[in-house]
Amino acid sequence: MPSIADQIASRRTFAIISHPDAGKTTLTEKLLLYTGQLQSAGSVKGKSSSKHAVSDWMDIEKQRGISVTSSVLQFTYGGCCVNILDTPGHQDFSEDTYRTLMAADAAVMVIDGAKGVEAQTVKLFRVCALRGIPIFTFVNKLDREIRDPFELMEEIENVLGIGTCPMNWPIGSGRNFRGVFDRASRHVIAFEGDGRANASKKVDEIEAALGDPALDELIGTENHRSLMDDIELLDGAADEFDLDTVRAGKLSPVFFGSALTNFGVEPFLKDFLRYAPAPGPHTDADSGEEVDPLTDGFSGFVFKIQANMDRNHRDRIAFVRICSGRFERGMDAWHVQGGRKIKLATGTAMMADDRATVDEAYAGDIVGLFDPGIFSIGDTVCAGRRVRYAGIPTFAPEHFARVSQVDTMKRKQFVKGMEELAQEGAIQIFRELGAGMESVIVGVVGTLQFDVLEQRLKSEYRVEVRRQPLGYTDIRWIADAESVDVAALDLTRDTLRVEDMRGGKLLLFTSPWNVDWALEHNAGLTLSEFGNVSF
Repeated sequence: MPSIADQIASRRTFAIISHPDAGKTTLTEKLLLYTGQLQSAGSVKGKSSSKHAVSDWMDIEKQRGISVTSSVLQFTYGGCCVNILDTPGHQDFSEDTYRTLMAADAAVMVIDGAKGVEAQTVKLFRVCALRGIPIFTFVNKLDREIRDPFELMEEIENVLGIGTCPMNWPIGSGRNFRGVFDRASRHVIAFEGDGRANASKKVDEIEAALGDPALDELIGTENHRSLMDDIELLDGAADEFDLDTVRAGKLSPVFFGSALTNFGVEPFLKDFLRYAPAPGPHTDADSGEEVDPLTDGFSGFVFKIQANMDRNHRDRIAFVRICSGRFERGMDAWHVQGGRKIKLATGTAMMADDRATVDEAYAGDIVGLFDPGIFSIGDTVCAGRRVRYAGIPTFAPEHFARVSQVDTMKRKQFVKGMEELAQEGAIQIFRELGAGMESVIVGVVGTLQFDVLEQRLKSEYRVEVRRQPLGYTDIRWIADAESVDVAALDLTRDTLRVEDMRGGKLLLFTSPWNVDWALEHNAGLTLSEFGNVSF
């Protein structure tokens, strides 16, 4: 039986990031296809498609063909236990993505070969770079016309500030796509499509050596000549592969392929699992010491909470990234923020919304814990050595609306739905001082979150709501609010006094000018752009 050290060494936990429509979720589906988790893979398409991506399990994801929440997918392949965190690419759901990246040991950055580095990719890359985690690049959509590969490499280096090392090299693109050259084996892997727009089966890959006269027939004489020139240039000028530099987050191995046609997916997966790091140490925020994943006891932190994954039971699942040791079903653990001992009665392994009870899990794994309402995003649970991991930052909302239920007889469902969705971190809710929950103010990072809120309230809680957009643009938390008479503050007429669900006092402003007014006319008032508004 494998030791704990062997179990942890076999773990690979990574997030897939990209700009919307670069093919991130389609790549995820094809990884599942090659690992035997799927017999055929779906893609992220619009309403007319009957086959949807496994990782897109919400109704709104299936209807709109977008990912709106991070999914956890676990499988084994090549002796590794793999945990994929498939994140939303749309900027309106970036807060969920940022939180999820805190649980990853590496990232796969998917880039549209025709569009190159896009805005959301830059934002997500910077979050990964701040943590110094390895970043592997998959240049996608070679089944379509793409930009010059050398230009793409240069753009990645200039825009993102990271070195690149092409692991393979494309031979043509679009209708002229013939395959890739694998720089390690010095062989050409020729592309053979299955004649379908969205290949749902594994593809055959034909190998041949560079310079072999048979390649003229396989990929065409002109393609062969061009490839030889490109490889000569790469061998002389491109950064050499260095594993230490990759794992330090300073060099990104680059792979070319087509997730839609399945080409290049399996070679990428094999190399990624070979070079991606096993779980490393995390830092105890109190002592500043590193927590060893091998020798220290069980510990982990909550990075995501999801309500109603099982509508029949109306449950709430807290997603925990295990940082050290072994989780055992039924074990006792210490809930640091709650200051009490709890029993981890049931742990679940995830495949999007499908789940299975697990008896044990190890550092690097993601387990779902049933949450009766005690966990908050960023909470630490541990057994043995007492540790506390740093909290996960909360982003200030940028858009606000007043939300109230249409049917006043459904107040209980409305309050429950609003509170549970706020606890997930999908929205932030506020109420005017002294007011109840009949009407609340909702703050979101992106406006599409309002649509998700309305649809989830309707489908999961059977509540229809009215939404009234509000003109507030800036939010500030009042520091030391206990010593401030909030009602007596001298504010402009369009500034609103509110409180969050933990009783924190805040002010909503319609412009930065109003923020300055409040500070100038209230001596000693201290305002903060950040607050502990997570549950």
